Amino acid sequence: MNLSYFIAKRISFKKTGGFTGTIHRIAVASIALGLSIMIISFLILEGFQTVISDKVFSFTGHYQVNRFVMSQALDESPTSTESNFYTNFEQLEYIRHVQGYANKPALIKGEEEVEGVMMKGVGPEFDSVSFKNSLVEGRFIQFSEGRSASNEIILSSKIARKMLLELGDQVTMYFVQDPPRFRRLTVVGIYETFLEDFDDKIVLGDIQLIRILNDWDKDQVGGFEVFLNDPAQIDRFQAELYDFIDYDLRLVKVTDKFIQIFDWLELLNNNVYVFLALILFVAAFNMVSILFILIMERTSMIGLLKALGATNKQIRNIFIWNGIRIIGRGLFLGNLIGLGFGFIQEQTRWVSLNAENYYMSYVPVFWDWPTIIGLNVLVLGVTTVVLFLPAMIISNVNPIKSIKFN
Repeated sequence: MNLSYFIAKRISFKKTGGFTGTIHRIAVASIALGLSIMIISFLILEGFQTVISDKVFSFTGHYQVNRFVMSQALDESPTSTESNFYTNFEQLEYIRHVQGYANKPALIKGEEEVEGVMMKGVGPEFDSVSFKNSLVEGRFIQFSEGRSASNEIILSSKIARKMLLELGDQVTMYFVQDPPRFRRLTVVGIYETFLEDFDDKIVLGDIQLIRILNDWDKDQVGGFEVFLNDPAQIDRFQAELYDFIDYDLRLVKVTDKFIQIFDWLELLNNNVYVFLALILFVAAFNMVSILFILIMERTSMIGLLKALGATNKQIRNIFIWNGIRIIGRGLFLGNLIGLGFGFIQEQTRWVSLNAENYYMSYVPVFWDWPTIIGLNVLVLGVTTVVLFLPAMIISNVNPIKSIKFN
């Protein structure tokens, strides 16, 4: 049997009481609290970033491909679905989906109010599955076949409240062009993202309606939205996709188009990293302090073991083993608390948020297991390394003086 490990088990907080037992429990609690806070922080941070990013990407894709224009006109210059890019994008394995879209400015008139909006025309290929998370009432647009256009639209809850509209109501939309045109349309769905860039102005409608209003051919669209299999690779494939598209098209990365949103999310990362460093420092400092206390309390035991012939390494390993046992219990409790909170929050959403300030009505969590495992390894590594610092003073303990002191 390993003598150091045997003695470490005998002096653990299960075998001793009083002051020593209290010190052990404080050490376990400090590690458990630090790890649980780190796990909860990353669960919430990544959940928050994922929810916000998914809302943006569900409206815009990860890239937008459209025609170069020199003027600042609101109307788009159309491109064709017969373009080399659209007919051959399936050759690129990292692309999951491409859909056509078109935008057209308009005024929407309710019973009492008039509001300026941007109609976004979409077609049957629109990724309604991703958009479903933002649809809070009603259903998606049912598209007509052939050259006829659907008269159905989807409004944001913000526009619907402002215009006093509900599902099934009919509204008149006046489209900005020369001469102006109008259409009577029916509200079949209401979405909510809590993002001002969308909720304040975007109305979803049939792209065929925009084709008719703009006198476009049936193969013309305002641009394409490109969805990747892995959104995390959005920077990696930008240059390759730019070389692939037609010479008269331009590529816009959505994280650049809505840079204010994604820079804000990136800033949250920096805050959490600072928070992580502070917690690690506190956990390491607590571990060193507690081990110093245990060594000082066991000074007489150290002297007696040295008098009986134990080496400095054997005695040092006693306290290292004791520290590892403390760390192990702290990691177990920390994971139990952190993961338990994440599971309960995911199932019940009992911690709510002010949607106007946080862009969502509840605290989201995202299960990133590599990050959770990495946090455990990081805490284990840092606290284990610092165990060797106070253990080094054992070599300076004089057995005669320590026994005499006792």
